[in-house]
Amino acid sequence: MSTQNLTHLEAIKKIQELSTKARICMFCTELEKVPINSRPMTLKEADDSGNLWFISSEASNKNFEIKEDRRVQLFFMNNDDSQYLSVYGTASVYTDKATIEEKWSVMAKPWFDGKDDPNVSIIRVEPKESYYWDTKAGKLVSLLSFVTSAITGIKTNNADGIEGNAVI
Repeated sequence: MSTQNLTHLEAIKKIQELSTKARICMFCTELEKVPINSRPMTLKEADDSGNLWFISSEASNKNFEIKEDRRVQLFFMNNDDSQYLSVYGTASVYTDKATIEEKWSVMAKPWFDGKDDPNVSIIRVEPKESYYWDTKAGKLVSLLSFVTSAITGIKTNNADGIEGNAVI
């Protein structure tokens, strides 16, 4: 794997690409506590500033934990394409009607009585530090590379992969 650190617009583009493809992340709070609290969350949007948006229940433990400590860690995995993204950032909880109206999705209906449900909240995560792993050639080519290496005994350089920091 080679290393390519990204900044500003390239970093935003990579965060958008990898988070949107994966859609679901492990959303971790109370980072100083062991074990950290984590739960799966579905990404609503990765915006043009690199912020990650989620729909959440105002009554959830996650929301209470964010109000105590806004630092969060998100882990996205797209196993189909061997792409991974770790995002450390600051979370903010929104309960105003304008933000809920803008970010609402009908996919949230199973958890809420519509966008006017008083428990609907929106979480924005502003990335502070991110790290990504992206296998450019895809899973099949990587697998063939590893199998060939195992059979021939020649070490693979896995040149099709790239990893690095993505700093906005």
